[in-house]
Amino acid sequence: MKIIPAIDIINGKCVRLTKGDYSTKKIYNENPLEVAKSFESIGIKYLHLVDLDGAKSNTIINGKVLEKIATKTSLRIDFGGGIKTIESAKMAFELGAKQITVGSVAANNPKMVYEWIQKFGADKIILGADVSNGKIAINGWQEIANLKLNSYIKSYLAKGIQTVICTDISKDGMLKGSSKELYQQLLSIFPKLKLIASGGVTSLQELDKLKKTGLDGAIIGKAIYENRITLKQLEAYVN
Repeated sequence: MKIIPAIDIINGKCVRLTKGDYSTKKIYNENPLEVAKSFESIGIKYLHLVDLDGAKSNTIINGKVLEKIATKTSLRIDFGGGIKTIESAKMAFELGAKQITVGSVAANNPKMVYEWIQKFGADKIILGADVSNGKIAINGWQEIANLKLNSYIKSYLAKGIQTVICTDISKDGMLKGSSKELYQQLLSIFPKLKLIASGGVTSLQELDKLKKTGLDGAIIGKAIYENRITLKQLEAYVN
């Protein structure tokens, strides 16, 4: 199972939210590159980088952060937030993202995302499935779309998408555990899905439990920044 630290960006700074609520913003570091390098130094290979300003906008806002991390580390970055057009998708790849995560645009304009799959390749695109009570949340989690999680995933698997990041908003930033039952259910329905857990990872023990479910990866955010999981512990875990 891949261990994927998260860096969320607002105004060029490394922050975390609780349940996606922008009013709960807490700044952890003014220098996201420094944070990324600390992950790389312990053997981490992957990074989930989210432009939270972009998520509320129609374009990428913090592209310079992506470019800096991509050029100054060897981390394999999946980037999300503000990717609403083919131009912004191209921009993310040009700035150094290895994959892009699409959520709101995938829910609002599937036809356009199907075209991106054809243009860039299904392996370059991760479907973001942010869930609130079984339905898909969009636009920085500010709105709930009339889309059920299972049918949403099924429609994109039919188009060749292989990887899904699933975030249970009720768990995100709460440090109270992840949605293991939800992930088990999804993998029982879609056994070939490369599913990445996001939200609520609190401990190495939790990572072990998630690993046993057959997940492809787990994203860790606030637990690192609040020292629930130290970099030293994570280094031993990944190596």
